[in-house]
Amino acid sequence: MRLMIDTSQVTFTVGREAQPKTDQNGVQRVERSTNIPMWSVQLVAMDNGGAEVITVTVAAPQPPKVAIGSLVTPVELQAIPWAQNGRNGVAFRATDIKAAPGSKSGSSAGA
Repeated sequence: MRLMIDTSQVTFTVGREAQPKTDQNGVQRVERSTNIPMWSVQLVAMDNGGAEVITVTVAAPQPPKVAIGSLVTPVELQAIPWAQNGRNGVAFRATDIKAAPGSKSGSSAGA
């Protein structure tokens, strides 16, 4: 089951820039239905209850253009509960991660 997350009361800051999402052999994963590469972006989600670090997966031909420390908005953020081999957790997926309105874009990285 995929659950859509209401992000209207949450701010997201990039903790680590987009990295290829890889399998156990170090090969970049692709979305099964489209064969589009998958990327992982570490975000710090903060609301009035505190902060939590989450890793969000995005399928896109190129990694999302976001810089460490920038405010961003995950587009269509979903929580996907999983269980495998006695372990369980929640995976996060978005269709895109964009610079938050009014924030600087990732183009200033390295400046």
